[in-house]
Amino acid sequence: MTTHNTPLYLISALALAVSQGINAQEAETTQPEASQNKGLETIVVTGVPRRTTIMASSVSVSSVSLEQVQVSTPRSTAEAFRIIPGIRSESTGGEGNANIAVRGLPVASGGAKFLQLQEDGLPVLQYGDIAFGNADIFMRLDNTVQTVESIRGGSASTAASNAPGGIINFISKNGENESGSVATTVGLDFDSVRTDFEYGTYLTDSVRFHVGGFVRQGEGPRETGYTSNKGGQIKANLTKDFENGYVRLYYKHLDDKSVGYLPMPMYSNGDSVPGFDSQSDTPHSALFTKTVRLNGQNQISNGDIRDGMNPNVDSIGFEAVFDLDNDWRIENRFRKSSVGGNFNSIIPAEVGDASAMAASIGGAGATLSNANTGDAFNGDLAMRIHTFDVTMNDFDSIVNDFKLTKSFDDDTSLTFGYYASTQNIAMSWLWNSYVMELKGDNAALLNVTAADGTEFSENGLYAYGTPFWGNCCQRDYDTEYDTRAPYVAFSTKLGDLSIDASARYDSGEARGNYAGAVTSTVDMNRDGVISVPEQNVVGIDHANSSPVNYDWSYSSYSIGANYQIDPSLATFARISKGGRANADRLLFGKVRSDGSVADEDAIDEVNQFEFGVKKRFDSLSVFATAFYAETEEQNFEATSQKFFDREYEAKGIELESTYFMDAWDFRGNLTWTDAEIAKDALSPDVVGNTPRRQADLIYSLMARYSYEKGAAGLSFIGTTDAYAQDNNDLKFDGYTQVNGFVSYDLSENLSLALNVNNLFDTVGITEAEEGSVPANDIIRARTINGRTTSLTLKYAFN
Repeated sequence: MTTHNTPLYLISALALAVSQGINAQEAETTQPEASQNKGLETIVVTGVPRRTTIMASSVSVSSVSLEQVQVSTPRSTAEAFRIIPGIRSESTGGEGNANIAVRGLPVASGGAKFLQLQEDGLPVLQYGDIAFGNADIFMRLDNTVQTVESIRGGSASTAASNAPGGIINFISKNGENESGSVATTVGLDFDSVRTDFEYGTYLTDSVRFHVGGFVRQGEGPRETGYTSNKGGQIKANLTKDFENGYVRLYYKHLDDKSVGYLPMPMYSNGDSVPGFDSQSDTPHSALFTKTVRLNGQNQISNGDIRDGMNPNVDSIGFEAVFDLDNDWRIENRFRKSSVGGNFNSIIPAEVGDASAMAASIGGAGATLSNANTGDAFNGDLAMRIHTFDVTMNDFDSIVNDFKLTKSFDDDTSLTFGYYASTQNIAMSWLWNSYVMELKGDNAALLNVTAADGTEFSENGLYAYGTPFWGNCCQRDYDTEYDTRAPYVAFSTKLGDLSIDASARYDSGEARGNYAGAVTSTVDMNRDGVISVPEQNVVGIDHANSSPVNYDWSYSSYSIGANYQIDPSLATFARISKGGRANADRLLFGKVRSDGSVADEDAIDEVNQFEFGVKKRFDSLSVFATAFYAETEEQNFEATSQKFFDREYEAKGIELESTYFMDAWDFRGNLTWTDAEIAKDALSPDVVGNTPRRQADLIYSLMARYSYEKGAAGLSFIGTTDAYAQDNNDLKFDGYTQVNGFVSYDLSENLSLALNVNNLFDTVGITEAEEGSVPANDIIRARTINGRTTSLTLKYAFN
C-alpha cells in the first residue's frame, strides 16, 4: 500500500509520544527497586494527565523492573505479562501468538484486542489482534528493557487509540545508568542457547547512548526435530540532553524465527495420548518442513514450516520533550516501522480413526509417505493437518503523537494532543491439507490410497487448499488503516482531592481490497501428469476482488478522582467510556459489496467503572480495585470460521500487594472476575454463559530472598477452572505453575543463575478447539510447557 502522508509527520524537531505521556528518561529515574518505603510512592508517568505518585493517582498502574520480571523465569515475552495484575496471558503459543485479556474483557478470537502493547510509549502495531499478526509476535523481552509498565481500566481509553482495556509498555534503558552486561543462557534439559548483551554510557556530559539485543538458536521447549528458534534483535538509542529538555533517537531491528504452537491432540483431562506427550511434543516434525502452494499472485512457490513465526522489523523513531517559557511543555514522539514476515505452523483439523479419515478423502487406507515410504500404516489414529501458511507482506506503520501541556500552578495542568497513525495490513493465506500419523517426535506424513492403488495424496498432501473447512482459507488482502485522534486532558488538586478528566475523539478510514479462493487445475510438481490433488488447486480469485472503503469514528472519555485520606491511605473512583476500531477481521463477512461497513460493526465500545483503595504500612502496601465493564464486540476467528456479535458484562476485584521483611521480598496479585455473555445476535443460546477461558480467579505470587552472594526465589502463577468454549460444557481444571531460580555471585561482576520453569511439571490447559468432549475423548488444545531448566552466566560491568 502507498502510505498516506500528513503534515504532522513532517515535524522534524520533535517526535515520538504516546498520549499518556511516557517519558522514558523520567521513568527510568523514578522506577527504582521497591523497598520498604517505596511502591505506592512510585511516580506514575503512564495514563495520567500529569506525573504523580501511585498513592495520589486515580489510575490502576504497575511498574515492574526487569529484575522483578526475571524472578518469574519467563520463557517468552507473553509469559512475562502473567505477573501483571488483571492480565490473563495465555502464553502457550510459543514466542508470540498469545491471547491476552484484561479484567474480564473478552478474547473472542486471538491476540490482545482491547489491550495495546507498546515499546517506549508507542504501539507495536495499531491493532493487537491482526489475524496471524498478533502484536506480541513483533516484540521481544531482553536486557535492553528497563521496566515493564502497565495501566488497566478506563484511563487507557483516552491515553491511546484502540486501548480501552489497558496498556502494557516496554520502557528501554537509555544510557543514564552507565553500565552493561553480557549473559549467555543454555537450556539444560531442552535445546536452547541465547546470548544477551547491552551497554549504555555518556559520550559527553550531555550525550548518552544505549545499545543491546540478543541472538539465539535451538529447538525450544518442545521437540520439533529441527532448529525451530533462530535469530535475534538489536536496539539502540541516542539521547542529547539540553538545559530544558532532551531529544532521543531510536532504532530497532528484529529478525527472529520461533516455532508457533497451535492446538495439539490430548485427552480432555490433559493426559497425553499414547505416543504424543502433551507437555513436550508438537505435531511439528523434521519429516514435514516444506509445503508447495500457489502464492498470493497464484504462482507456484514453497513455504517453509521451519520459518514459524518470523517477524522482520526495522523501525526508526525519535522523541523530544522540552519545557518552554510561561510553564508550557511540549512533547512529540514519532516512529516509522517497516514490518513483514511469515507465520507458518500446523494444526490438526481433525484427530480420529485413520481408516475413517482415509475413507473421507476417497481412499481405502493409508501408507507411510516419508518414513519407510510405501509401508502400510498400522496405527489406529491419524491427524488431518492444515498448514497455517501465511505471508505477512506489509505491516508497515507510521505513528506520531504530539502533546502540549500548560501548567497553571503546581497542582493544575491542561494538555492538548493530536495522535496520528497509518497501519498497513497486507497478507496472503496459503493453506494446504495433509494426513499425518498421531505421534510426537518426528511424526510421518501418510499417503491415502484406494484399493486399486489409486493415490489420493502425494507426500502426505491430499489437497491444495482446505476442503475440510470448505476451502475457506486461501485469502489475499492489501489494506490500509489511518487513525486520527485529537485529545484533551485536565488535572487539578484541591487539598487532598485530586481530579482528572480527559476526552479523545478517534476517527479513521480503511481503504484497500481483498480476494478469496478460486479453484483450478494446476500441475503443481511440473511432472506433466495431473494427480488427484492437482485436479482442484485452490488459489486467489483476483478477478473478483472486493473493495474496502469505509470510515469510522468514536468518542472516549475518562473522569477520575483520588482522595488522600491520610499519608498512608487513599481511595479513588473512575468512570470511562472507550472504543476500539475493528480492522482485518471484518473482511470476508462484514464488509459489504461496495466496501462499506455498518457503523455497529466498525466500532466496539467499552464502558467501565472503577473504585479503589490504597493502603501503605511500614513494610506492606496494598492496592485494591473493584471494577465493572460492559463490552460490545464484533469479531472473527480463523480456526473455527465463526463471526461474533456480542455484548459482555464483567465485574470483579483486583488486588496487588508488596511486603518486605529483612532480606525477603514478597509480591503478589490476584484478580477475581465474574463475567457473562449478556447478548448474542448470532448464537442466542450462549447468553448467560461464562465467556470461554475466563477463570473466576487468576493470581501471581512471588517470593525472593537476597543473601550476600546472590538471591533465590519462587513464583506461583495460577488460575481456577475455566470453560473451553462459550457453550460451557467442557471445563479445564485450574492449575498452579511454580517457577524457581537461584543465583550466586562467582565474583564481583560475574554471576551464575539456575532457572526452572514449571518446577513440578504441572499440566495446565489454556485453550481448546472443542467445546464438548468428543466420542474418542481426544481434543485439540494448548497446554503450558513441561518443566524446562536453564543456566545463565552473566558478566556485568560499569
